[in-house]
Amino acid sequence: MNFLIIGFIFLTLIFIYFLAIMPRMTHRPDKTAFQGGIFAHRGLFDNETDAPENSLPAFQRAVDAGFGIELDVQLTKDKIPVVFHDFTLKRACRTSGKVADYTYEELKKLELFHSQEHMPTLEEALAVIDGKVPIIVEFKIEWNDSSVCRIADRILRLYKGDYVIESFNPLGLMWYRRHHKDVIRGQLSDHFRKEGTAHVPFYFLLHYLVLNFLTKPDFIAYNHKYSKNMSRQICRYVYGATAVGWTIKNEEQFQTAKENFDWIIFDGFVPQERACKR
Repeated sequence: MNFLIIGFIFLTLIFIYFLAIMPRMTHRPDKTAFQGGIFAHRGLFDNETDAPENSLPAFQRAVDAGFGIELDVQLTKDKIPVVFHDFTLKRACRTSGKVADYTYEELKKLELFHSQEHMPTLEEALAVIDGKVPIIVEFKIEWNDSSVCRIADRILRLYKGDYVIESFNPLGLMWYRRHHKDVIRGQLSDHFRKEGTAHVPFYFLLHYLVLNFLTKPDFIAYNHKYSKNMSRQICRYVYGATAVGWTIKNEEQFQTAKENFDWIIFDGFVPQERACKR
């Protein structure tokens, strides 16, 4: 009898696990425009030139080369959506503080890396891309304030090109699930081995995609190094969710990633294939 009880509990836990990681299964938006997508991570950039990451020249270079674009969006102190990856300014602008500590007018005075480029607004970036290639918009949500989704969405709804949204923070996906189900949304994840985060319960749940029951993502964007993650594979091969691999750094990794992922995000080299230009 005890074995029957243990077996029943085990099967129940497996059932709950499969329900927890299940992505969106009904009323899935059309992803045809992104089929075979190859996306330049933060644009086609080189931080030693006048086309640094997440800059207008980097986006123009990606468009000219026929690659889709992945870019990052967060809010300034005066709630302007800007395209910038790090929460802090130290690496890219060689100054202290966070993006959220400065107004946009103050941030415009800072130069990106070794260039004379400044941090672009989301509107400026979209104007350069102009619907010529599809884009992946990553929302940078540090804690529990998802207002960047609401504010940036007003701009994105007027954009005529193809875009999807993604975030590590499930709150971003939950906002879109509640307010704009028509927008394709993706859950970003990783192994989270850095700085001991793997031992934090939240990151453990995110690593195994156990919060999918809240976010119901249309695609899973996973660190390509951990493509064998069981939850990721179940989402792709059992549930049929689109698989996105990041960040591929060379042609060898690119060819391997093609076997495990449907869309690929790259930087640091130029892939031989191009599959995004209209």
